[in-house]
Amino acid sequence: MDILSDAVAAMRLGTPHSNRTVKHAPWRTHFPAQGNSAGFHVVLQGSCWLVPDGGEPVHLQVGDVAFMPRSHGHAITDHPGGERTATDTGAETVLLCGAYYLDDSRVHPALAELPDVIHLPARVGQHSPLRAAIDLLGHELDTQDGSGAIAPLLEVLLLFMLRAWHDAHPTGTGWVAALRDPAVHTALQAIHAEPGAPWTVQSLASRAGVSRSVFAQRFTATLGIGPLTYLTWWRMTCAARVLRESDALLRVVAEKSGYTSEYAFAKAFKREFGVAPGQFRAQGRPEAA
Repeated sequence: MDILSDAVAAMRLGTPHSNRTVKHAPWRTHFPAQGNSAGFHVVLQGSCWLVPDGGEPVHLQVGDVAFMPRSHGHAITDHPGGERTATDTGAETVLLCGAYYLDDSRVHPALAELPDVIHLPARVGQHSPLRAAIDLLGHELDTQDGSGAIAPLLEVLLLFMLRAWHDAHPTGTGWVAALRDPAVHTALQAIHAEPGAPWTVQSLASRAGVSRSVFAQRFTATLGIGPLTYLTWWRMTCAARVLRESDALLRVVAEKSGYTSEYAFAKAFKREFGVAPGQFRAQGRPEAA
């Protein structure tokens, strides 16, 4: 079970989109913060600068990827300060840009910890799956023959961008550390694979191959919450997605979420989201608790 893939799937809303653009200096495009959006830019030819609102410019060269995991206003431009030489004028830059719609009312902590701007420089021999996904997406956008493949490719690209960032940070705290701790990672995989199973701290510790006390301490020290607290959070996240995307009976949703009582499930759901499951479904998307 891929935890990052699960986190993305739980937050995803609507259909992602992408386009290929050609710019000639001088040029500048500003992207305002837009609620629940995340976006990326890939330099296919030439170079440019990404200038976050209130942040330091980032120089992007051929093959570089810039990913903004949350709504954060920024500009891309051929020159951050507007100072150009005669040879700069008319210089061509080709970009692959895209956007995703994510549920920002229930951000998975693995994504909440990411910086506002992720820069993945092009390096020979690194991030091969990400480069392959970029090439495929660029081909589909060029030919327009496989438009039906663009959305799935964008979803794969998002996952590979996240994996590339985690691979580039072998040390760290929070979810970076959790995904590298064998015991914690094994327990998280178990929770994600079977959120409705009757997990206890002891059964998760047994699955992880460590004692109950060691497991509880490592899980809480790494993620800042206890294993059963995360289990409940993930169960409610999965339940919200089922309610939003299907007409499944409340009894079925409750059972999949590990509740034998529909009443107990409804009570836990309302405590988490602030509304009853039926009202949540009628609203069409979650409200922040």
